Amino acid sequence: PVRAGMVKSSAHHRWSSYRANVQGKDNPLVTIHPEYKRLGRNSAQRCAAYRELFKGHVEAEDLNDIRSAWQTGTPLGNDRFRDKIEEKLKCKVGYSRRGRPKRLEPDEDGVDTDTLPLKGI
Repeated sequence: PVRAGMVKSSAHHRWSSYRANVQGKDNPLVTIHPEYKRLGRNSAQRCAAYRELFKGHVEAEDLNDIRSAWQTGTPLGNDRFRDKIEEKLKCKVGYSRRGRPKRLEPDEDGVDTDTLPLKGI
């Protein structure tokens, strides 16, 4: 809502948990979860730590990557991370390369094996 220009700050958005998490205001719709509790020993520490989370800036390129991953359900991470996800799920995740396969280099005899006619067809 802030980025879309609907409100000036998260505190002004009607459906935001920001007021509960940053200002400590009671909201029957907000359930305090374990991750939030780990931000501090008491409410004041948690509110201050949560407020700090909003001071960071996300670069436009990173934001586009995050949005793309979220919209497509694709894990966002490096090759090692994706390999681990695929291993765990036992299936391919992410995008496949589009278009024709890359052309292979000629072998040591100088023969371009990509253009050889297929035998037996």
